[in-house]
Amino acid sequence: MAKKTLYLFNPEHDLALASGEINYMPPASARQMATELALLPVWYAEEGSAVLAPSAYNLDYMKRMQQLLGLSVHLMTEPELASERNLDIRPWGWDIAVRKRLLDLGIEKHALPSIEQLNKLRSCSHRSCAVELLPHLQLDNYFCGESFYLTLPEEWKSFVESHDTCLLKAPLSGSGKGLNWCKGIYTPSISGWCLRIGSQQGGVIGEPVYNKVEDFAMEFHSSGDGRFNFIGYSQFRTGGSGAYEGNRLISNAAIEQNLSEYVPVGELDKLRNCLERELSLRFGSVYNGYLGVDMMICRFPESPAYRIHPCVEINLRMNMGVVARHLYDRYICPFSTGIFQIDYAPSDGAAWNAHTAMAETYPLEMEQGRICSGYLPLVPVYKKSKYRAWILVSESVHCVI
Repeated sequence: MAKKTLYLFNPEHDLALASGEINYMPPASARQMATELALLPVWYAEEGSAVLAPSAYNLDYMKRMQQLLGLSVHLMTEPELASERNLDIRPWGWDIAVRKRLLDLGIEKHALPSIEQLNKLRSCSHRSCAVELLPHLQLDNYFCGESFYLTLPEEWKSFVESHDTCLLKAPLSGSGKGLNWCKGIYTPSISGWCLRIGSQQGGVIGEPVYNKVEDFAMEFHSSGDGRFNFIGYSQFRTGGSGAYEGNRLISNAAIEQNLSEYVPVGELDKLRNCLERELSLRFGSVYNGYLGVDMMICRFPESPAYRIHPCVEINLRMNMGVVARHLYDRYICPFSTGIFQIDYAPSDGAAWNAHTAMAETYPLEMEQGRICSGYLPLVPVYKKSKYRAWILVSESVHCVI
């Protein structure tokens, strides 16, 4: 009997990895995000698969999307899980806490990765792996970037005091979290932070601060046979603190064109080929799924003025860049562009008001089953919603497929 693929959105994954606890309980905000954005996987799920979500909030929305865009994905609820057999389960990210949750819901142990496999995956997700990989990606003078795994208090102090500005990172933390921006003074606050993170996670990552002009990523997929294959680019935005804000919805060719304004395309090709080899070598035997390597274009006073920082982060899990890649390639007219965004609105009714205003201001326009312009919520939005996932598409040339 063929396996049925089931997707699960667990955005608390990075926090669960950092905790390392099998009974990890995420904060209320992360639980709310998981509930309200539970349908996000429908946009990258394989045809004929299922997404784990409560039907009460999501069924009407799913029916509308099936009619509008021909989605061939269906809902599966938690009570239905126990009676299902032969499932291929694909969470946003694997950790021992989501494994425990699935066991408690009735999934058989043999359908899940072992504790040993997940502990290996956790060690591969540690930022020290990105530190180790970075020197192997310094292919010529179009590349830059230094990163250090520091394990001793005197190393933390020395690193901060030897840089006018620098960034300290927790080795395991959520996107845009676990970051400590420093300005050359090793304050008691920074010292306390380093001691806490170091005792929990073995050390602290230290990095110089670069003059960043673009954020982008290369996205890969491992089919579990030992090889990683490049699946496309992601171009995204981050805020001043480093937290993810959203993705551009444009073609791979357009992203490559954008990046070629700074560095030769041949440098990107060399980096992509090198990463396929290096990722296969490091993670090919332990990981099956999507992986993203976050990068930057940085400006320098001397030539070459623009260089690639080839490994800011390694995301050994599904990520928003892959979601954006699937959205554009599957559902958007090739002559249109757009943005993909996740929003949080803390006050009651704010998300609903923003949703209704955008739906009215930017009506959806379709041609031949693809979106040419307008606003589309990627999950249902209600008056009590705090989170939204949405796209806004604009038509640059008449859409012809």
